[in-house]
Amino acid sequence: MDKLSQKLRFRTSYQFVEPRYYSFTMVKIAVAGSSGQISREIVDILIASKKHDITILSRKPSHPGLVSWQTVDYDDKAALVEALCGIHTLLSFVQILSDPDQRSQRNLIDAAISAGVKRFVPSEYGSEGTVDMAWWQGKERIRQYLKEVNAKGNKLEYILLQPGLFFDYLAFPHKTAKYVDPLQSVFDFENRRAIVVEGYEAAVMMTLTTVADLAAIVARSVDYDGKWPTAGGRPFTVDKVKVEDLEAEDLKISWGLNAVHHAVS
Repeated sequence: MDKLSQKLRFRTSYQFVEPRYYSFTMVKIAVAGSSGQISREIVDILIASKKHDITILSRKPSHPGLVSWQTVDYDDKAALVEALCGIHTLLSFVQILSDPDQRSQRNLIDAAISAGVKRFVPSEYGSEGTVDMAWWQGKERIRQYLKEVNAKGNKLEYILLQPGLFFDYLAFPHKTAKYVDPLQSVFDFENRRAIVVEGYEAAVMMTLTTVADLAAIVARSVDYDGKWPTAGGRPFTVDKVKVEDLEAEDLKISWGLNAVHHAVS
């Protein structure tokens, strides 16, 4: 082991951290746009939890015997209000491209407010940025609309779930999720190759999440008794250290480094 490696060795010991669980209250959930692959992954998790009363807003029955369902017309605001009466949390999976002017989601939001729905999850499930992605511009319009309706008071609590790119897509051609299909992309792990834009190799930043993790997050969000943040996550601070400071054992960092693991001692 060289001198630098020796200075990076960590003191180790066994430490057990008690897991923390959210409390929850059984609530009534409505799901709009339940036929898509992502929505089916999430609905299955919610059904399996056996915690909440789930209503599917659909043109035909789904998950027979496990959930309630109501036929809806997204252009009929009065009918939407009636369908959403008594609903606590509304999850939207409306396909953005099939609703180019976002009328369906706008009507859902208006109806949710009129019906007294407390929480709303818009059809996001992608990245925060939508620049140069015309197929996602509808997401930004809905974000702005939610800001507008809440401008004079919190009329509808909402959260933007932005998991980035699904890891499951990168498994192409292999399927790793129950419903979500893999996607051929510029990352070809099967053949160990990728395509990048010359000159931008070091400028790529991505968020990657599995579909299973997203579904679990949605389930925990529904369980959560506190106020939802509009967007989850917090800034990540990265401290850069110089090699000479490491060699001098003089780390100029904003936090103490004390890694512990029972497998290394």
